[in-house]
Amino acid sequence: MSENIEICPVCQVKIKNDREVIFSAGKPGDRTKLWARVCQYVADKRPGCINQDSDKISPIKPTDTYKPVTFEQKQ
Repeated sequence: MSENIEICPVCQVKIKNDREVIFSAGKPGDRTKLWARVCQYVADKRPGCINQDSDKISPIKPTDTYKPVTFEQKQ
């Protein structure tokens, strides 16, 4: 079985077999996680986003969004 890999011309992320999203760092995710972290912010500004099919994007859960890393300074 061959894999089908699409590369988004906007963010360069890879989508394998129309489902699994290969991010540049971290664990693979899905189209919903990609939408929550990237597409919703850039799709209107940069044409060509390949993650625009609402039938493939589930409702966003809190675990889908990006959580910035914070560092605690010790004195």
